[in-house]
Amino acid sequence: MSRASATFKIESWNEDSYAEIEGGGKLTQASVEQSIAGDIEGTGSVRWLMCYRPDKTAEFVGLQRIVGRLGDREGSFVLLQTAGTFDGREAKGELTVVAGAVSGELEGLRGTGSFSAPREGKPSLTLEYDFE
Repeated sequence: MSRASATFKIESWNEDSYAEIEGGGKLTQASVEQSIAGDIEGTGSVRWLMCYRPDKTAEFVGLQRIVGRLGDREGSFVLLQTAGTFDGREAKGELTVVAGAVSGELEGLRGTGSFSAPREGKPSLTLEYDFE
């Protein structure tokens, strides 16, 4: 297995509420664009579904498509983020490469990883990966 580390920058964040929860929570969906640098380099497009509690913490799920370069290979791949959390200070979660949702020189990519996006500091992600 190889390991890739990268940082990312939020380029845009468009979030809409689609349901209110009794007591002050809400359900939202967000469309997020990122620039990514490091062992993974390119752009990321993410769609999040989020459940905010009244205390402004949240749980979320989503899919992210990355277009660019992983190591010395170019193409695109999709990451599934299955159960992320936001504690009011940091969003974090686990990532899995979606089998078969890859293109270019990244055909056969598989792997898992994680991301962290603190309110203060640089958001980052890591990916342990190999190719079939």
